[in-house]
Amino acid sequence: MSTTDRLRSIDPAVFWPAIAITAGFISWGAVAPDSLASVTQATLSAIISGFGWGFVVSTALFLVFAGFLAISRFGKIKLGADDELPEFRTVSWVCMMFSVGMGIGLMFWGVAEPVFHFGAPPHGLAAAQSKEAALVAMKYSYFHWALHPWAIYAIVGLAIAYFTYRKGLPILISSAFTPLLGSAVSGPIGKTIDILAVIATLFGTATSLGLGAQQINSGLNFLWGTGEGTGIALAIIAVLSVLFILSAVSGVGKGVQFLSNMNMVVAAALLLFLAIVGPTIFILNTFTEALGDYLADLVTMSFRTAAFSDGKWLGSWTIFYWAWWVSWAPFVGVFIARISKGRTIREFVIGVLLIPSGVTFLWFTIMGGTALHSELMGIGGLVEAVNNKGAAISLFALLEQYPGTAFTSFVAIFLVAIFFVSGADAASIVMGMLSSRGTLEPARGVVVLWGVLAGASACVLLVMGGLQGLQTASIIAAAPFLVVMVGLCVSLWMALLDDLEGVSEQAPPIAEGSPLADAVAAE
Repeated sequence: MSTTDRLRSIDPAVFWPAIAITAGFISWGAVAPDSLASVTQATLSAIISGFGWGFVVSTALFLVFAGFLAISRFGKIKLGADDELPEFRTVSWVCMMFSVGMGIGLMFWGVAEPVFHFGAPPHGLAAAQSKEAALVAMKYSYFHWALHPWAIYAIVGLAIAYFTYRKGLPILISSAFTPLLGSAVSGPIGKTIDILAVIATLFGTATSLGLGAQQINSGLNFLWGTGEGTGIALAIIAVLSVLFILSAVSGVGKGVQFLSNMNMVVAAALLLFLAIVGPTIFILNTFTEALGDYLADLVTMSFRTAAFSDGKWLGSWTIFYWAWWVSWAPFVGVFIARISKGRTIREFVIGVLLIPSGVTFLWFTIMGGTALHSELMGIGGLVEAVNNKGAAISLFALLEQYPGTAFTSFVAIFLVAIFFVSGADAASIVMGMLSSRGTLEPARGVVVLWGVLAGASACVLLVMGGLQGLQTASIIAAAPFLVVMVGLCVSLWMALLDDLEGVSEQAPPIAEGSPLADAVAAE
């Protein structure tokens, strides 16, 4: 496709409203950050108090729905023609989805979250800094990072892959609503769905960029005393934004795949180092007991709301996480769909749900387990470091307790930077796709523009309120898209029933005059 054709593929009904909303937010934050912070905080409070239960219930049901599709008769349906072969090798497929899905978050929270919960156990379930608190800390870290977030990603990714590769529709969120909306997917309702997807992606990405910049800032200060502050974090965002934009314009097959594979190798090496030099037996025991406790209490944790629990804690942790994953869902879902052509629904769900969750269990067990052992043995001071200096310092404070601190800390900074680049790289491409009628190769200028806006939004959020500002933006952006996701499940269910009954075979001849035909023709 020529550059002119790519530019012509831009959908003005999605592109310009999304640009206007983003530019308005950035301008407001630049001119009156205090006013923006006040309005967003009031909006956040209203969402959590009135709609927090919606995040809790919906996320639990997404997990149930994804699991059901994998084990049911629908699992044999292929995302493409029946003789379609996967585009990417399974190893690269898993590395890309994991790196893009939550790389920066794991680096930022892998030590910090267990330490936070150890010092202040959720819902008063244990005495602070006790063995029971350590078990609760691991259980809730698993809860926030394993099956539930990947179920959110799986639902969106599966719907997009199914309608794109099985039904031949554009790779857009709105395409998946064809069974529900018919030809209306090409009208204002469908465009609104795609605009919401772009905005959710933008702020989910901005949140991750802000977290990554804070951690890199803390690491550089830890190693070389560069100082910490918003100005330095903004400079880091600017430099890395240039790098991820350069990577993004190289395409998925080159930039993202290379960076993702490199990420996983380096991350595995860091984990192996800690597992060997750290408390190996304690780590193995922690994995066994914490995983069992997590599975035993999975239903209880999944449906816990503010009615009889600590609503403030839920808003700061569980609801924030569910909102963060939902805000990333259009981006990660579209990206996973883009790389999943030729896989069956069963293979897709197992790959997206179980393999990354397994890696997450190992990550938190090694990172968090090592930190908790240090605290239980009286070595650490990690709780104090996190409380006094913030979550961003936690990983470096842990690495300081083991040999080769300077080298391992540099490796950690490098990892965060590469996760930063690969995640934002993929997000820029996806926002370009969503605003360009689902084209797999959006114009470079569009990709660059979305990359710049994501970086600028991250800067505004850091200035507006640091970590709190990042969390606030994620929840506000995710709330409307959560409703979209519920509709997505209904639409996918309708299409799968139709497919399995043979009413519409894969790669079907679409009946003239049908809503599906109208939707395809409109695109």
